[in-house]
Amino acid sequence: MARIARISSGAPWEPIFGYTRAVKAGGWLMVSGTTAIDESGRIVGRNQMYVQARQAIANISAALDRAGMTLADVVRTRVFVTDMGRFNEVARAHLEAFGEDPPASTVVEVRRLVNPDMLIEIEADAIEAKSEAAVEVIEEAIEVEAISLASGVASRPKRTRSGMAAKSRTAAKVNVATKPRVAAKAKPARTVKATKPRKNTKKAAAGVRSKAAGKRR
Repeated sequence: MARIARISSGAPWEPIFGYTRAVKAGGWLMVSGTTAIDESGRIVGRNQMYVQARQAIANISAALDRAGMTLADVVRTRVFVTDMGRFNEVARAHLEAFGEDPPASTVVEVRRLVNPDMLIEIEADAIEAKSEAAVEVIEEAIEVEAISLASGVASRPKRTRSGMAAKSRTAAKVNVATKPRVAAKAKPARTVKATKPRKNTKKAAAGVRSKAAGKRR
C-alpha cells in the first residue's frame, strides 16, 4: 500500500473544515483548492483577477516544492472563478505558469468563494517523473507485445474461399468412398397356386350324346 503524506499550509480554514493543503500518495500529489493568500494570511490583489491567479499558482508551487516536485509535474488543474467575464486575466496567469508543460484543465464560474474578496481558487494534481517513466515503460512493453501478436497473426496462412471449397469437396469424396454399401434386400418371390381347370360336365355329356347319335345314323 502506498504511503500517504499530508502537507499543511497553516491556512485558518484547515482545522475548521478538516483538510490539508496537499496529500501525497505514491507518485501522486493532490493539491487542494488554493486561493490568493500570502504567508501572513492576507488576501493578495483585491479585485485583481490576474494578481490573485498568480498568487494562487505560487502557493501551489510552494506545496509542490515541499513534496520535491515542480509545476512541470502538474497534469491537471481545476480553476474556479467568480466572474467568467474576466477569463482573459485568468488565462494569462495560467499560460505564464504552465505554458511549457500544459496540463489538462477546467475553468468553472461559481457564485462566490469562502471570502467575498476572493476571485479565484485553483486545484492541481501532479505526478512524479519517476512514476511517469514507469508508465512509459509499461506502455512500450504493451506496444511491443501487440506488434508481436500482430506478426504472429500475419504469418498464419490465409484460408481462401477456393481452398475451403476444395477441402470441402475432398472431404465429401472421402465420405462417399468410405461409406459402406448396403445390399438391397431381395423381395420374396410371389408364389402362384396352380388351379385345376373346371370341367363343364354338362357340355361334355351333350357332346358324347351327339357323337353316338351320329354313328347310329
